[in-house]
Amino acid sequence: MKLTSKSFANGDLIPAKFAMKAISGGQNISPQILIDDIPAHTQSIALAMVDRHPIARSWVHWAVLNIPPSAAEIPEGASGHMPAGSIELENTFGSAGYGGPQPPRGSGVHTYEISAYCLSEIISAKIRRPSEKEFLSMIEGKVIAKAKISAGFENK
Repeated sequence: MKLTSKSFANGDLIPAKFAMKAISGGQNISPQILIDDIPAHTQSIALAMVDRHPIARSWVHWAVLNIPPSAAEIPEGASGHMPAGSIELENTFGSAGYGGPQPPRGSGVHTYEISAYCLSEIISAKIRRPSEKEFLSMIEGKVIAKAKISAGFENK
């Protein structure tokens, strides 16, 4: 399994348009995601974007369940219009779908990790606004394969 994005490369900086609108140049557009080499017996895909900076305490920016394996390419700006069957949970900001980077000014570069999980079944969303730990608990024991990329963003 492999995860890539045309919106930004693994290890690069995230362009401002993917940040929240409160950031200069921010448009809160969800990034393009491509998931390759999906195991044949995958029933659904889960996706999470989490801020790994210590000050952020694993802030969830995007959490999606039940992406169909046939929809392994998620176009830029797809949040709010995800493939049929997908469930976009609430992010830590409190809204459903994608919430782009918006780190506190002067807190340095934050690392945003996007993880995709191929799952052995369709998941029932038991928590509307899960923490990362709760999200991982929902998919625990069902993960067939996992891939991730990360990129940085700083609010100067």
